[in-house]
Amino acid sequence: MSNAYLERGVIVIVDHDPLMLTGVAAVLHQQGFECHCARDTEAAWKAARTLAPDLILCDTHLGEESGLDFCRDLKADPVLRDIPVMFVSASRDPHIVALTQQAGGAYYLSKPFDPNVLIETVDRAMWMPHLIQTRIEAAHALQRETAARAKTWA
Repeated sequence: MSNAYLERGVIVIVDHDPLMLTGVAAVLHQQGFECHCARDTEAAWKAARTLAPDLILCDTHLGEESGLDFCRDLKADPVLRDIPVMFVSASRDPHIVALTQQAGGAYYLSKPFDPNVLIETVDRAMWMPHLIQTRIEAAHALQRETAARAKTWA
């Protein structure tokens, strides 16, 4: 595991709009995040299970699917429930923020959004306490692995 991973992280971006996917991924990639894009919940589930991301950034409406339902299901999964979800939406529903919180979302951004606000919010989400602990544990595991290799070379 590289130090760059410990500093930034892996983000899965879920949106049915390919322009939004590539735009958000480009902004976050420039900041050093590893971004993976999913256009539907099936691809998002596959990415979440395969990549163990540090954050999922998800639209509330995914064409025929619901990002809110995806988040509820994710939070019900004992392995994936600790992954924070940040919602983005162009919805004009005045209760949308409450709906995203009820679904298990930790953050919310309204579309269109300023790229700087996106970066600031993602940075905040990436340093939630459980993520810090996870990264500390990963660093310790890497140190133990390195020490074990050093002993075999000696």
